[in-house]
Amino acid sequence: MRLGTRWAFGAEPPASVPVDLRPRIAAAESAHAGEGEGRHWTLTWLEGRPIVELDDGTTVSDAIIDAHDADEDW
Repeated sequence: MRLGTRWAFGAEPPASVPVDLRPRIAAAESAHAGEGEGRHWTLTWLEGRPIVELDDGTTVSDAIIDAHDADEDW
């Protein structure tokens, strides 16, 4: 079992946050510049994969998400 952690928006992510997610977190913080006061990130592990979520629902993960797939039938 891997334990998650929390840290403040704009702060350096803890060592337990995977290195490959750090640039994505920084990009998300840049997109929310000036809106981070009092917000926190939460790192959780789902089926061994890291998921980082901001209090407002912004999610960062190592998964590739296709937001629009024109050939979806359902």
